[in-house]
Amino acid sequence: MSRVPLDRVCIVMMSAVGDAVHVLPVLTALKRHHPAMHVTWVLQPGPATLVRGHRCVDEIVLFDRTKGLRGFLDIRRALAGRRFDLVIDLQVYFKAGIITTFAHAPVKLGFDRARARDANWLFTTHRIPPHAMQHVQDQYFEFCDWLGVPHEPVTWDLGPWNDAERQWQRDFLARFDRPIAPIVVATSKPQKDWLPERWAEVSDALYHDFGLQPVLVGARSPREVHAERVILERTRTKPYSALGQGGLRGLAGIIAASALVLTPDTGPLHMTVALDRPVISLIGYSNPKRVGPYRKFGDLMIDAYGEPGEDYPISMENRLDRMPRITVQQVLDRVERWRSTYFRASRPVTALG
Repeated sequence: MSRVPLDRVCIVMMSAVGDAVHVLPVLTALKRHHPAMHVTWVLQPGPATLVRGHRCVDEIVLFDRTKGLRGFLDIRRALAGRRFDLVIDLQVYFKAGIITTFAHAPVKLGFDRARARDANWLFTTHRIPPHAMQHVQDQYFEFCDWLGVPHEPVTWDLGPWNDAERQWQRDFLARFDRPIAPIVVATSKPQKDWLPERWAEVSDALYHDFGLQPVLVGARSPREVHAERVILERTRTKPYSALGQGGLRGLAGIIAASALVLTPDTGPLHMTVALDRPVISLIGYSNPKRVGPYRKFGDLMIDAYGEPGEDYPISMENRLDRMPRITVQQVLDRVERWRSTYFRASRPVTALG
């Protein structure tokens, strides 16, 4: 049995899409252990669109940070009438601590003092034990360990999908006569991005040498639009641009139907792992031992973070100017490895489950 009641649980994790994906295996483990548990998740509007309706998420309370002080007041008002057995604060920043204080629960569980930033540990009543740095997913599983909740097997269960989303996916795929290979053209940080002119070379090779249809995916931020323009200008065979189409749910539908995904370190990388699609990940700015693909497709990852032969430790240290070290040939070598290792054994999904 868990060391605290789990009838009503509040999750405080508000930020990026990748982090939201990492929360899902924690929730599936908790629900597997205590099926009657009611989960309220404090989450920002963007990632909320991806996980809304998930079988382990009973309620989402939106935190809109663009509203400034009003956003915090809205959250305080929304949480004022709710009572929880447990609050799990998975985010180590001051704003998460403030929101944790708004949630009423006898147990508020957070990271240990060494890992909690911005004095976040002051806002919790209980803390997981200190631990050496791990992959983000394993760090989140430390909360399951503290609660005495098994977390194997690791399951994301990304979905569910409604009829309109399934039809959107079918209509999207109908325009192509070959397997699709989404390319995530940019991220939230320019230091994580790869050069768009190199994506253009890879795109042409995917089409002409590997029989794949490149599809540019992402939103339509200025950097993504710039990358799209460069890629379309430099390719011999134009990839299909799906930038801004379908939101995060549509992107999940595209990924679920893909033969192969190519992406830097960003949320769609972890969405792809969750959907069990082969992914070539290009990582240089962040430590791949901490943020790389979890337990899958590590042989397709390109590690530009470490020097050749370097046995670097897991850390939150970022390394600038590493992404340009990745060559087109390195990416194509991984595509060839995918073709020889994964293609026949891992056919794309043709419909959302």
